[in-house]
Amino acid sequence: MAQQMEVDFDVPKFLYETRQSAPAQLQHYFSTFEDYYERKLWHQLTLQILEFFKEPGSDPFKVSVFQKFVAEWEDKINKLSLVTIALQAAAQFSDLNESIEFLKEIVKRVDTPETQDVHVLASMEVAHYLLKAKQVELVKKTIDESEKTLDKFDSVETSIYASFYRVSAEYYKGQADYAQYYKNALLYLSCIDISELTNMEKIERAYDLSLSALLGEMIYNFGELLMHPILDSLAGTEHDWLRSLLFAFNAGDIGKFEALGPHFPKQPLLEQNKAALRRKICLMSLIEAVFIRSTDNRSIPFSEIAAETRLSLDEVEHLVMKALSLKLIRGSIDQVDQIVVVTWVQPRVLDKDQIDGMRRKLEEWDNQVKRISSFVGEQGGEVFA
Repeated sequence: MAQQMEVDFDVPKFLYETRQSAPAQLQHYFSTFEDYYERKLWHQLTLQILEFFKEPGSDPFKVSVFQKFVAEWEDKINKLSLVTIALQAAAQFSDLNESIEFLKEIVKRVDTPETQDVHVLASMEVAHYLLKAKQVELVKKTIDESEKTLDKFDSVETSIYASFYRVSAEYYKGQADYAQYYKNALLYLSCIDISELTNMEKIERAYDLSLSALLGEMIYNFGELLMHPILDSLAGTEHDWLRSLLFAFNAGDIGKFEALGPHFPKQPLLEQNKAALRRKICLMSLIEAVFIRSTDNRSIPFSEIAAETRLSLDEVEHLVMKALSLKLIRGSIDQVDQIVVVTWVQPRVLDKDQIDGMRRKLEEWDNQVKRISSFVGEQGGEVFA
């Protein structure tokens, strides 16, 4: 935990002794620290601390530098920088409870009307350690309160949003709330430069997002994930089949879904939810069947839907009713003639193959318009001949 500083604490002595014990390539930082501290150049000193903390060999010094040096002039420091530095120090404790107690002190220090955005950052990072320590009771409350605070701001620093979405995603992953995990994990990725993630982190993030897209009850369009570069990290790995499965779902390709079925035992969650996944891809197959038809040809016989979805005729009506209740399509069912009349289908984020299909449809439409125009022109010429 951060120590209360004694009035007569000898800062130059601390910096000198720490410099002596530091690796040669880091020693110059401590000379600079002392120089800026004595000249009261707080902004430059803050930047130097942040620079020092980026050095690979600085980890053993982070806690002591924060507690015995930064805490001495913390009232002069920008509060976002203070929390950023404190977070790196917190990561050095071997005991999670020490990290938690250390950061709780930081939370108190930034709990002012002027620093509520930074207070969210510190609070969410406490929640991160609480999750790691399996103390989840207070985490949802922190998420809810932080969300209310952030909603009051027109904008805050991207790093604060990144923390909020990252820790929220961690929480929802632990709760097996796939839809909320999917939403927060994608928002987190939108706040960071993914090139700064390690390959292992990219693969883990892409894997978890893929599972949540497949298992999330209300997720029927994977386009946002399919177009995200994070998904490329699965290509060529043992999880490449999962990426292929996502594309099969997005296209409603039941044949490909069945071909990839032998991989399901590799992931127990998919194996356990095989029936639900089957229902989901049938719905996505229905959406795709509607989507690829022109808007003036959306009266679809049950027999065609049965063929597209590989269901029996007597299962089609239930499938369509499910799609209507989920608001994936709008329309009506003619039970007598066994026809579905669709007036609207859920907007799609298209993958490359679907975009190419749209291009072909537009070309066909363009050619049709040209033919009609030519025909009308010819008829007009005959009338006036």
